[in-house]
Amino acid sequence: MSDDTIRLVTIGRILRRRWRLLTLLTVVGALLGYGTSMLNPPSYTASAPVLLPGQWEERELLTQAQIATSSAVVDRTAAALGWKGVKGSDLRGRVSAKAADGNIIKISGTADTPERAQRLSDQLAKEFVTFAARISGSNADTDAATNSEALRQKVAEASRRITDLSNAADPGKTVESVQARTELEKMRTALQDAMKKLDEANPTATKAGMVVMGPAPRPTSEAPPTRTQLIAGGALLAFLLAVIGHLTAARMNRRLRTEPDITAALGATLLGTVDVPGERPAHRAEERGPRAVVRRLLGLDTRWDVPVPQMSGDEDSRRTRYRRVCARLRDQLPAPRRLLVVVPDGDVTARLAAEQLVAEAEHGPLLRVVGVEVAQPLVPDRDTESGALVVLSAGSWTADELAGIAEACADAGHEVVGTVVAVTVRTRTTRNAAHAPDDAAPEPAVHGHSSGGSA
Repeated sequence: MSDDTIRLVTIGRILRRRWRLLTLLTVVGALLGYGTSMLNPPSYTASAPVLLPGQWEERELLTQAQIATSSAVVDRTAAALGWKGVKGSDLRGRVSAKAADGNIIKISGTADTPERAQRLSDQLAKEFVTFAARISGSNADTDAATNSEALRQKVAEASRRITDLSNAADPGKTVESVQARTELEKMRTALQDAMKKLDEANPTATKAGMVVMGPAPRPTSEAPPTRTQLIAGGALLAFLLAVIGHLTAARMNRRLRTEPDITAALGATLLGTVDVPGERPAHRAEERGPRAVVRRLLGLDTRWDVPVPQMSGDEDSRRTRYRRVCARLRDQLPAPRRLLVVVPDGDVTARLAAEQLVAEAEHGPLLRVVGVEVAQPLVPDRDTESGALVVLSAGSWTADELAGIAEACADAGHEVVGTVVAVTVRTRTTRNAAHAPDDAAPEPAVHGHSSGGSA
């Protein structure tokens, strides 16, 4: 199986087993998005296009867009609008300009109402055109007009000189005189055409006429992010963070899942693996209080990062596994056979397996179940027991926690004679309780930390 497949299966497992928690966090994220939208009032954006005739390079268009949102233009816009309490510095963050295709600069303004947004963009476009015309008229227009006027005077003087030369030519009708007058007329025509083309190619004449293409249309919808977008974004962000948090927690999980790792951490041999049905009424009975109720409602009382329980055989096959463990203990221990069954606190599956093991130990050894707090493990001192049997479930404890249990057993004088791993399975509901076999073992009682039982 590839890593991508495993990742998809893991995400699917999160969605199936933590859907209540994910739903709650998604709702919380949506509420946070709604609260953010309440803090930020709705805004509207209107845009007015300004046409720049002539040939413009891209960098020139970008320069004009920056001029449109400069402080000089924005301050003039604020003064023209005359809004109470609104200055040019207040408008700088609410206006923008960008170059579009076709030598068009799109000038946008954002306000709290559609009407104010329309007025802001229209006035900004108007002030930009006026300011741009003033700049071009005060610099380029002055120099270009001076040079053009001097050139026209030279052309007019040359034209008069050509007329004088044409009149002074031989008035006769000789071929030479006719050719001279013809050449002079060609020179006059060439000068006039050159002057005309020069006027048409004048960059100041072609670039000075910026035009506002029309009033900005009044906006009909809010500018993003809208309230709906904030709510949806908050819900999506909370959902993604919850899934990522689950994946991160699973990746950082150091709990042992395989039998070799568990036996290596305890320093004991594996005596067997036993099955525990997935129905756990004792688990629900032990957990009480508001915190337990909340955990059950959100689905936090079950692990999500464990594989789906496999289908188990019938009750006889499950009991056979327990009997085999007891037989191995009888063969391994000297008489009298007394053992302390150590179960970590909170491991409900292991507790059920230990109690079933006590019930199946008909021919020995004598077993006494004790619970051990994993954070600070403390095992009762050795009395008549000849060792300790550790019963736990896979994927519940780390190597350090299991090593602590083994050290607590050694401190109390108990040798860890073996390990039993309990696995949660699913049962086939082909028969109900009324048709249970007569030789079925009675349900064992729940023992306390220091209480014991024997079979």
